[in-house]
Amino acid sequence: MAFDDGPDDERPVFREPPPPDDRLWRHPSEVTVAAPRVRNHSWAIALCAGSVGAVVATGIIAASGGLRRDVTVIRPADNSTRAQTVSTQGGPDLQVEEVAERVRPSITQVRVMTGAGPVNGSGVMFRSDGHVLTNWHLVGDAKTIKVVMASGKEEPARLVGADRDTDLAIVKVDGGPYPAATLGTAAALKLGQPAIALGSPLDLAGGPSVTVGVVSALHRQVDAGDGVPLLDMIQTDAPISPGSSGGALLDKTGTAIGIITAVDSGSANGLGFATPIETARLVGDQLIANGRFIHVWLGIEGSDIDSGTASLLGVDGGALVDKVTPGGPAERAGLAARDVIVGMEDKVIPSMGALVVNLRGRPPGEVVALDVMRDAKRRELHITLAERPKRP
Repeated sequence: MAFDDGPDDERPVFREPPPPDDRLWRHPSEVTVAAPRVRNHSWAIALCAGSVGAVVATGIIAASGGLRRDVTVIRPADNSTRAQTVSTQGGPDLQVEEVAERVRPSITQVRVMTGAGPVNGSGVMFRSDGHVLTNWHLVGDAKTIKVVMASGKEEPARLVGADRDTDLAIVKVDGGPYPAATLGTAAALKLGQPAIALGSPLDLAGGPSVTVGVVSALHRQVDAGDGVPLLDMIQTDAPISPGSSGGALLDKTGTAIGIITAVDSGSANGLGFATPIETARLVGDQLIANGRFIHVWLGIEGSDIDSGTASLLGVDGGALVDKVTPGGPAERAGLAARDVIVGMEDKVIPSMGALVVNLRGRPPGEVVALDVMRDAKRRELHITLAERPKRP
């Protein structure tokens, strides 16, 4: 999909589910490392129904060896009766305007010029020294970047680093100090909890916009249409306007719980998705320190086990190893095809996506203990993680 001639404010358009020969997800045998391409930041976001898997072979998460179900388009939620006051259980009501007033100065516009044309989105002031957290799909191909503060002041910016797998990036503006956002936690989020979205949509003057909803789902796996699924995403029914990608998802105290990444814009009442703030903080810190985020490598291809297999093994879920890369860390540790990974370092692993998320941020050289089922017997294997090979 080509860029429009004029500014494009993050207008992802949903499509009907593709036919079998044009599906978004493919078996690992059909997928190789992606060739360089021109990205389109207008994403067709799809949610994978049922069990979903991922590939942890060459390091990219490209497809699932066990995706035996159709890809379904996310259906919009009904937000027509949403209240504009956030109720705190057991405490006084917190007015949305109070949250917006507190956080608004830390939300920016991000204006990008690429070889294909202009792109507009949002950003969150990550550090008071001018480091702004935003999305990879906004700035990854940038020729020039400008950041517009909530006050309306525009500053030139440079790309510090970007990570495709998490769709996160850091850009830097000089000067400061700037009002940085307060980062919270997404670890204890509950369904139905209030969620406030703050972004700078449509390249409009006047500063950030605020919308209100709830946390409507957790641990979502979303396909952005470029072959790399977004894992462990927060789903919200707070209306997300075009151009708000890169903005903040907030809790009722005004602390950031996520970075807005994707939206179903099929209607004004579409669903939005945010990367948990723990992931954003982890990736942002590494991008600032190293200019890149280091992904570790197991050297396996796998998928989620089905419910029947899980029942036979007496587990709630797991990551089925479909293929082991010769000479990779997994093979050296004794992991074999048809093994089922059900735990890592005392954490339950219910899916291949959960395995990827739990490996994220671990350094190369670290030894991790995997709890593995083989021939219906449980065993522990120790794998020394390696840095992911570079894509050709």
